[in-house]
Amino acid sequence: MKSPVLKTRKEAMREIIRRFPEGREGAAARLGMKLKKFDNHAYENAGCSPLTDVQVYMLEQASGTTHFPNYVAQMYGGLFVAVADPEKLDNVELYARSVQVSAKRGCVDQAIAQALEDGSISMDEAEHILAAHNLHMAARHAEVLAAIDLYRAKPGKNQ
Repeated sequence: MKSPVLKTRKEAMREIIRRFPEGREGAAARLGMKLKKFDNHAYENAGCSPLTDVQVYMLEQASGTTHFPNYVAQMYGGLFVAVADPEKLDNVELYARSVQVSAKRGCVDQAIAQALEDGSISMDEAEHILAAHNLHMAARHAEVLAAIDLYRAKPGKNQ
């Protein structure tokens, strides 16, 4: 599973920074901070407050990740679903989303099969299965929203 739902804000920050182009140095530069100050805020060291939501958003936009909203949604027992940009939506994008949904479902099925190799599912295996399932359901929900958006009746036609 490529994009796990992380359990703590620090884990989410570590993964965002790990995926950031040029790593910590690039992330610090993107926010206009010196590296030491960035590290203190990103990892909440030396009594520093965490990066703001806007700063985290800027880093995730640049790195192409959604770890922070996934972390927050998971805290509330929900799923983060990225809504498609209607300007970029077409049949090719819809097909790509469908392929991603199938791949994520395959990850769920594979996790279940691996867990059942010894005849039972442990707590760790159950967590892994449920994390994969959450990612699959979020992808499926996004796919359904995209299909509705793409094929929504236009004003004046079959409203």
